[in-house]
Amino acid sequence: MSFLDKFMGDPNERALKSMQPLVDKINQLESEFKLLSDEQLKEKSSELKKRSENLDDILPEAFALVREASKRTLGQRHYDVQLIGGIVLHQGKIAEMKTGEGKTLAATLAIYLNALTGKGVHVITVNDYLARRDTNWMGPIYNLLGLTCGCLNHEKAYLFELAGESDKNEVTVEMENLKEVPRKEAYAADITHGTNNEFGFDYLRDNMSPSLEMMVQRDPNFAIIDEVDSVLIDEARTPLIISTPDAESTKMYEQFSLIVPQLKENSDYNIDEKARTATLTEEGISKIEKILGMGNIYEEGGIRHVHHLEQALRAQVLFKKDRDYIVKDNQVIIIDEFTGRIMPGRRYSEGLHQALEAKEKVQVQQESRTLASVTFQNYFRMYPKLAGMTGTAVTSAEEFHRVYKLEVIIVPSNKTLIRQDLPDSVYKTENGKVQAIIREIKKHHQTGQPVLVGTVSIEKNELLSAYLKKEGVPHRLLNAKNHEQEAMIISQAGEKGAVTIATNMAGRGVDIILGGREEGKENKEAHDEVIKLGGLHMIGTERHEARRIDDQLRGRSGRQGDAGSSQFFVSLEDDLMRIFGGDRVKSMMDMLKVPEDQPIENKIVSKAISSAQAKIEGLNFDTRKHVLEYDDVLNKQRETIYKKRKNILTKDDLKKEVLEMIENEVKKVVDFHTQHEPWNHKEISEIMRSGFATDDLEDKLKEFKNQETMKDYLVELAKKAYENKEKEMESKNMRKVEKYVLLRSLDTLWMDHLDSMDYLRDSVRLRAYGQKDPLIEYKNEGIMLFQRLIGSIQSTIVNTIYKIALAPASSTGRPDSQSNVNKSIGRNSPCPCGSGKKYKKCCMK
Repeated sequence: MSFLDKFMGDPNERALKSMQPLVDKINQLESEFKLLSDEQLKEKSSELKKRSENLDDILPEAFALVREASKRTLGQRHYDVQLIGGIVLHQGKIAEMKTGEGKTLAATLAIYLNALTGKGVHVITVNDYLARRDTNWMGPIYNLLGLTCGCLNHEKAYLFELAGESDKNEVTVEMENLKEVPRKEAYAADITHGTNNEFGFDYLRDNMSPSLEMMVQRDPNFAIIDEVDSVLIDEARTPLIISTPDAESTKMYEQFSLIVPQLKENSDYNIDEKARTATLTEEGISKIEKILGMGNIYEEGGIRHVHHLEQALRAQVLFKKDRDYIVKDNQVIIIDEFTGRIMPGRRYSEGLHQALEAKEKVQVQQESRTLASVTFQNYFRMYPKLAGMTGTAVTSAEEFHRVYKLEVIIVPSNKTLIRQDLPDSVYKTENGKVQAIIREIKKHHQTGQPVLVGTVSIEKNELLSAYLKKEGVPHRLLNAKNHEQEAMIISQAGEKGAVTIATNMAGRGVDIILGGREEGKENKEAHDEVIKLGGLHMIGTERHEARRIDDQLRGRSGRQGDAGSSQFFVSLEDDLMRIFGGDRVKSMMDMLKVPEDQPIENKIVSKAISSAQAKIEGLNFDTRKHVLEYDDVLNKQRETIYKKRKNILTKDDLKKEVLEMIENEVKKVVDFHTQHEPWNHKEISEIMRSGFATDDLEDKLKEFKNQETMKDYLVELAKKAYENKEKEMESKNMRKVEKYVLLRSLDTLWMDHLDSMDYLRDSVRLRAYGQKDPLIEYKNEGIMLFQRLIGSIQSTIVNTIYKIALAPASSTGRPDSQSNVNKSIGRNSPCPCGSGKKYKKCCMK
């Protein structure tokens, strides 16, 4: 504790103390609101809506109203600690609430209060099932208070609607109260539940939409993120990307997938497990050149061959099936390394996914080009107000504050935690550890105590299951391959005698009820029996890279003051210890003469575990910081482009903007060709004729002695030609053409710019060898590329708009959207790079 903390008191305690008067006010209103009828509760809610200019003023009434609505619809009353959790969320902070403390119910308080403004509240969770469950579960509260509630799932959207008045007291997690609706309708609801991926991808899709009507999202207002550490930290290293298939052949992926297995580690390539990189040696490159029949792959094959080779090597030696991905339905599907859940639809970028497909001999999908991308950091920072909740936030408090300006408040538990966290049991070898785990499971199972075993991968999950089958121990298996049964398997994990083997996905989302449920309700008798047996015993089969994941797994046991215990089993051969444990652990492995099935009691090992986790957390933080620093450069550009795009969509008449562009382009042409004597009248005339639909002007231009006079004359001619074009096409059609050309030009060139920024990011890494900071180089050159993009957009629009022609009348009555807009640029037209030169003398070369 710092001197300031000693002098002023613990900051967390001060924050909690400041909330107590609000809790008292809410409690005082309880007896008053209890007397109101359902109709009067709804009327009170309407009254609060009218007074929602200052939410802090109406907080006690709003929270008291939600508490009463919850009692009537769910039969659940918010505890005082849940009221505190709701206040923390409303204040735009992160509430750390332990497993089983009712985070979902606590969130309804802040959600309802902020939804009263009518601007929408987004509730973000980690998977589709939880989004549906929470909408169905909490929907009756909002419904009673007159608010609408929507839900987003992959490719589907729903609105909460009670099946009938008779069902109002029946809460289910089924689909019966969810009515399928268009996505825009779910976003228009007062409250919208969904996953971080759905919200992020909808944002990107909206900014590629051809019309305002097709956009689904409203402006961001307030978001509450459940499992906030998973979303804002664990997933922050991977940007969301929308891509389109590229025409590049897939044959090279298949070719290199057959070559790479012929290489040998340490002679042909080296692996750095800490950095997760694989590097070819000179010997390895020579071997590949011999196989391909090339003298020099870098010169003869070029960058494409090298790129395919590097990705094939990464796929072969760094990525493992059933750890990093699974193969299902002839597809390679990524496994989230933190949650253990599969991520359908997500693909590794830069050709790595295609390399994995070639390795696994499934259909190799086409290479893709990025259409739009955003990191979760920059997406969620767009919300004016952001809050989150989790059981494990305090270990990442510094990162939450630095990146998102979010403060973490630890909310006290309603009941004292009595779970017994046992010291790690450490073994010399992996085999010795596994045998000890089997003995431990059998010991607890024989007494009837339920056991939950957490594994880090599907491979180890299935290996443990095989051992248990051999020993005749009945158990349930949960991993990404049968994730659809997750809720059912986890909900039964607290039953007497249950043994559940699960990957990280068991760490969050669904409560484990001791004794299980009977007809959807807790079985008191069975619950008490399991308590007498010691509650749920959690076994961790190895330590995770992040302490938070360990804490989440521990947190599955001992919920709401229940009895429980936890213990981790570690071997010196675990990846964490082997890669990050340091030389002392390696030398200890050689020195120790203890049998492999005997636990090691040594303080050095315990310190090594903590040190290894701290190292990895530091490395991962640096990676996320690195991703964010680079995306911050692109984010400013993204915001500018998306603002321009929205402006185009919003306006029905863009003629003024087009005429301004025409004027700018004409002036650029004159400036470029009159900067030196003699003025190049011929070039100016050719560009005007080809690009701006004017007559031959060479002789006329020779009469001008003043640049500005010439500009005024040519601008007038270009505008007159544009007016003629409008008469030819009719004003109504011209307005549609303008919008179409502006959008198409902006979107196409933005996609090219994203490619350029990707190439730039790859190339600046090498400049570190020249004592240059790659990030500064990326920023400086990125600014130059963006300035060129803005110029190119204007030039392309002007170039295209004079050439576009309506297709013969069709049933749609819309301008032809075929290749008229993309048709090749005339040799004498202004170059789309914005230089003012002819295309043939500039970028056509």
